[in-house]
Amino acid sequence: MFKKMKNIETAFQYVRMVSVVVILGVILICAFVTSKCFKLANATQGRIYVLVNGKALEAYATDRKDNIPVEAKDHIKSFHQYFFSLSPDEKAIQANLVKALYLADISAKKQYDDLKERNYYSNIISGNVNQTILIDSIQLDINQYPFYFRCFARQELTRPTSIVLRSLITEGYLRNISRSENNSHGFLIERWSTLENRDLNVKNRVNR
Repeated sequence: MFKKMKNIETAFQYVRMVSVVVILGVILICAFVTSKCFKLANATQGRIYVLVNGKALEAYATDRKDNIPVEAKDHIKSFHQYFFSLSPDEKAIQANLVKALYLADISAKKQYDDLKERNYYSNIISGNVNQTILIDSIQLDINQYPFYFRCFARQELTRPTSIVLRSLITEGYLRNISRSENNSHGFLIERWSTLENRDLNVKNRVNR
């Protein structure tokens, strides 16, 4: 009988030991899984996915100061493309200029008004002229605020009888503002002026 009781006690000790081992194992596994989940959550907080042409591209969130040169240059490029990309279509011209004027202050509006008073846009439409712009380079000084920039570009004006290549140099300053749907970079171009806008080359088109 004592032997039987001893066996029962041994069995209980064995069950107790197994239970303790199982509980400790479960705790360790839970702690490991929880730790991995936290690490994964922290890693995914700094990235987003952007859908471009049906493909998901991974993007990482960084401080704005790390992206100032890239965002500022893209803002300047976008403004010049909207302002100087013109086709012989009044609605297309107006749509581009509206987008451009959201990215700059009154200095751009003054240049637009000046060109409009000189019938520049009317001549584009009546003359069936297509104007495109190619940005060669952008110099940006982020060591001062507002940020000074100078943009070097070329314009190509395609007329029914000729193609004119122009050199375009502009300068201005960038000020931080709130981001919006119409201004995704959160910059505003100030004191914008044209330093040079001269013909480089004129090619006659062959009419067939």
